[in-house]
Amino acid sequence: MQAVYLVLLALGIALSVRERKFYSMWRSKPTQSPLSTALAQLVGTAGGIYLSLELLFSFLKLPEDWWSSSAFIVEPLAAASLVLAIVQPFVLRLWRNVHK
Repeated sequence: MQAVYLVLLALGIALSVRERKFYSMWRSKPTQSPLSTALAQLVGTAGGIYLSLELLFSFLKLPEDWWSSSAFIVEPLAAASLVLAIVQPFVLRLWRNVHK
C-alpha cells in the first residue's frame, strides 16, 4: 500500500512541477532550468504551508504526539503541506476556469 502512495506522490509531484513550469514561463525568463525553478517554487510553497500549519498547531495548543503511533515515514504535517502545495496549481486552474 505504501508503494501505491509513493507512486501517487511521485506522479503528483511530476504533474505539479509541469504546471508550475508552465506558469513560470509566463512570469519571467528564468536563468535556471524550468525544472529547478518549479521544484524550488514547490519546496518554497510547501515550506510556507508547513510553517503556517506548525504555527497554527502551536497557537491552538494541539498536542504534538497525536500521530506518534502512525506508520508514516515522514511527519504527517509535512506530508500534508507537500500535498497541499502539489494540489495548489490545479485548484488555481480550476478556479480560473470556473470564473471565466
